[in-house]
Amino acid sequence: MFAYIKGNLDTKTNTFVIIDVQGIGYRIFMPSNSIENLGNIGDTVKVYTYYYVREDNISLYGFSSNEELRMFELLLSVSGVGAKSAIAMLSEISPSSFALAVISDDISKLVKIPGVGKKTAARIILELKDKLKNENAIEKAEEISSTVKEDDRAVEALAALQVLGYTRKEVEKVFEKIDVKNLEIEEIIKQALKYLGRN
Repeated sequence: MFAYIKGNLDTKTNTFVIIDVQGIGYRIFMPSNSIENLGNIGDTVKVYTYYYVREDNISLYGFSSNEELRMFELLLSVSGVGAKSAIAMLSEISPSSFALAVISDDISKLVKIPGVGKKTAARIILELKDKLKNENAIEKAEEISSTVKEDDRAVEALAALQVLGYTRKEVEKVFEKIDVKNLEIEEIIKQALKYLGRN
C-alpha cells in the first residue's frame, strides 16, 4: 500500500516515530538503530514502509533501506516469527550480516540476538534457504560471470545479496566496481550495497 513515507520528523521514541506529511501524522514502528540514525526532530526524512494487517492489528513498520525491508519480509515468512520479533532482530543485526549468516548456516551469529534461541535460529536458516532454492536465487558457481567465478568469497557474497532481493545480474555489474579478490565477504557485501542503494 505504501512504498515509503517522506515528511517532517515530528516525534522519536525508542520503538516508533511520527512523520508529519502535510498535517497527517503517521506512526511508524522501526528498529531502534534505524530510529537513532533517522535524523533530528523537524528534519525531512524518508522511511521505507511495510503495511502490516492482522485481525487484531493494523500497523506501519518502517526501515531506513530496502535491504532492511527485505529482511523484515523474509523474517515474517518464517513460521513462528512475528512483526515485533522481526523488528527486534533488525535492531541487533544488519541485513548484510543476517544474509551472510543464512547462506553460511551460521547459527551462532543469530543466537546472539536477544530472544533468538538455537531452534528459532535453525528454523530461520532452514526455511529461508529452502525459500531461496525454490526461487532459484542462489545460482551455481559455474553459471556466474568471470568477475566472481572461482572466488568462493565472491560467490558467497553474491548469494547473500540475492537473499536481500537483488538479482544476479545487478550484483555482477556492481562487483565489477569492487576489489572482490582482496576483501572479506562482509566487506564485499557492504560495499556492494552502497552501489546498489544508489540505483
